[in-house]
Amino acid sequence: MMRGLKVHFVPGWDCHGLPIELKALSELGEKTQNLSPMEIRKRARAFAEAAIEKQKSAFIRWGIMADWNNCYYTFDGKYEAQQLKMFYQMYAKDLIYRAYKPVFWSSSARTALAEAELEYNPEHVSRSVYVKFPLLKPPPKLASALDGSSPVSAIIWTTQPWTIPANQAVCYMPESKYSIVKCANSGEFYMLAAEKASSIATVLGTEFEVVSTFLGADMESGSCAHPTIADRVSPLLPAHHVTLSKGTGLVHTAPAHGMDDYSVASKHKLPVDSLVDEHGIFTAAAGSDLENKNVLEEGVDIVIKMLKSTKNLLKEEKVTHSYPYDWRTKKPVIIRPSKQWFVKIENMTATAKESLRKVKFIPASTMNSMVDTIEKRPYWCISRQRAWGVPIPVFHHKTKDEILINSQTVEHLVQLVEMHGSDIWWTLPPDQLLPKNVVSELGGPDALEYVPGQDILDIWFESGTSWNCVLPDQRADLYLEGKDQLGGWFHSSLLTSLAAKNRAPFKTVLVHGFTLSEKGEKMSKSLGNVISPDLIINGGQDKSKDPPYGVDVLRWWVAESNVFNEVKIGPRVLNAARDDIDKLRNTLRFLLGNVADFNPKTDSVPFEKMFIIDQYMLHLLDDFGQKITEAYKQYDFGKVVRQLQAFYPKQLSNFYFSIIKDRLYCEKEKDHKRRSCQTVLAVILEALVRSIAPILPHLAEEVFQHIPYEKDSKSVFHSGWINTSSNWKKPGLEEAVDAACTMRDAFLGSIPGKNSLEYDAIVVIEPGLLFEIIEMLHDQKTSGLSQLSELMMASQTSLLAQDPIEISDDAIEIKGNFEINIEGIREESSYKVIVIPSTKEKCPRCWKYTSESPDQLCPRCTEVTA
Repeated sequence: MMRGLKVHFVPGWDCHGLPIELKALSELGEKTQNLSPMEIRKRARAFAEAAIEKQKSAFIRWGIMADWNNCYYTFDGKYEAQQLKMFYQMYAKDLIYRAYKPVFWSSSARTALAEAELEYNPEHVSRSVYVKFPLLKPPPKLASALDGSSPVSAIIWTTQPWTIPANQAVCYMPESKYSIVKCANSGEFYMLAAEKASSIATVLGTEFEVVSTFLGADMESGSCAHPTIADRVSPLLPAHHVTLSKGTGLVHTAPAHGMDDYSVASKHKLPVDSLVDEHGIFTAAAGSDLENKNVLEEGVDIVIKMLKSTKNLLKEEKVTHSYPYDWRTKKPVIIRPSKQWFVKIENMTATAKESLRKVKFIPASTMNSMVDTIEKRPYWCISRQRAWGVPIPVFHHKTKDEILINSQTVEHLVQLVEMHGSDIWWTLPPDQLLPKNVVSELGGPDALEYVPGQDILDIWFESGTSWNCVLPDQRADLYLEGKDQLGGWFHSSLLTSLAAKNRAPFKTVLVHGFTLSEKGEKMSKSLGNVISPDLIINGGQDKSKDPPYGVDVLRWWVAESNVFNEVKIGPRVLNAARDDIDKLRNTLRFLLGNVADFNPKTDSVPFEKMFIIDQYMLHLLDDFGQKITEAYKQYDFGKVVRQLQAFYPKQLSNFYFSIIKDRLYCEKEKDHKRRSCQTVLAVILEALVRSIAPILPHLAEEVFQHIPYEKDSKSVFHSGWINTSSNWKKPGLEEAVDAACTMRDAFLGSIPGKNSLEYDAIVVIEPGLLFEIIEMLHDQKTSGLSQLSELMMASQTSLLAQDPIEISDDAIEIKGNFEINIEGIREESSYKVIVIPSTKEKCPRCWKYTSESPDQLCPRCTEVTA
């Protein structure tokens, strides 16, 4: 905005979803079971509204710039209506469909989940089993290898024994080699992947003798007996999802409980029967032994006992592995089939990948991660079985498996929701939710056989259409979120935008990492170890333990951190950030104090008439401004901070300020020499305050309001961006000052710990390019003051082309070389710095050793005070 661009930023809140619903109902306990959908919605809305006001106040306090009186909320009717429109638009394009498929299911929340609503627990412990599937019908191509006299069993391994009762097949890799082996311990014959034979024998505590080896394709048309259900046949089928990374190379396949398993079932027309209800409990269809048992608890025990009783269990062992959990309830999920609404991702994958190539990703590597999530996602389930959300605008027949949705029904609902909100789905009778002509066509209100569905839209579908709420007609310049959203908000936004606009909704995607504790531990709201921003800003009750750092310290820490990776926060890093800002405040205070009597409109000195060192600082400022601007353009806030840290302490406080203090404090108020450096200080002040404004808005505005001279703008945020000039680039300028600084460092290094003003310096340079540029600094004709002496920080400095005739015995000589390269002209010259204790007395006013007596002013101070 400060660079003159109009920024369209509308803050908003995703207000629906299970986390809010659970939080709103958490205090009621078991009473929630008796609440109606409308009672749940009222409580959830009240909770959301309170949270919004609290968060909004925090955002304003943090200095986030926005029109906070005009936000969007997804529970507002006009935005809910947008969700209905988007659903129907995709439905009409055959991009949304209803099907009975396996989905991630949270038994604790009793709803389907999307991949983005999962978190994987790497420490989950499962009871894994090695199970025999006795060969029932030998594959024709293996007839010669199987003489029929010795039974053979396929061996599978699974970490989910509870899914064994739902088994419908055993899958293999057609192109891989398999073996029939004889077990040394039992004498039984097993079938498994050839390269897994040795490792599986070790696991089972035995040895295998290889009887024959063959291609997986040779298992075609074979079948096995189910290990726990008599008369159930499990065919041997080829599948591309089988790997050799784990297990035996043969995969137990339960279409009701696996995405890949379902794909196999679809191809080979296998049943997808569920034996598990929405609570994660075995149904009567699982048999009397398993009925009413929790699949992840006692159900596992019983299945393993059944395997033992049929003598098909080879081994059981506990295994620690990564397993999906519901990110809200922190409970393990299962996969079970359910009739849900899905987005047909397979029809959009190629277009999605192509569109991402036109998007700039920061960091660039994250684009590959997002492409990977797109390729691996089989489908997107967008229906949820809860009350707090936007209803899926579909009516269901009371007795038949039929649905009612068309442009007329959706347009009617959109009008109702825009006026009254989505509560009408639960408060109005069906005949009022449908257009009158549709009700009439269906036989009138009394004969109406359709009722509103009870599914709501996935909140990722809602958040994924936020672009349609705030930027319906153009692409966003920037989307910003954490790396977990590559499969979440970034993903859902891309798919909905492709469906509606045939383009990505963003031009640039910036992906940040996560916050860790100072010890490197992961922070999580669910784990309760998050450091509250408000605690950092305002401090805790015990200020000695939790001091208030203020907003700008927090913002500086954010900017300084490499946000593209994990970043640490704690007292150490916050104290360091506070120290940085304290140093910056001191720099700004010096600048403000020394332009108190300066008016740029009347007192400024033109660049060409400035002291060389003043011109040099503007030369540096131009380079600083360009680097800062480019870093902001690239969203590289860490680089912005590093540029600032290199500029204000080193170039300003330690270098320039220390050099010009004599001019500022000892020259006449309106003297050209003083106005020259004041001109530069004013330019630096305005550039510096603008450069920190996006990161430290409060400090920047405070400083801007205290600039003593008249300004064209009332706020730093209306004052424009850093204003520098390419005319400040002067050939030889940087080389001259750099060379002089090298000599100064040699001079100061020869008198460590001593006052440099107690000494005079003689600089000896052989005639040539180096002498010429240093002579430019030593020129006294225009200024009446040796700029070389000012830069060297000696009381007096002389420049000679050859050694002086004689020097005192206590003189110190330092020799060196310096290479000059100006516009292609390169020359290396030697120099000598001779350090001599001053023979004059200390001036009581300027403290330089240029007086004839200790109680007498030096000639310069005498003239100034006259």
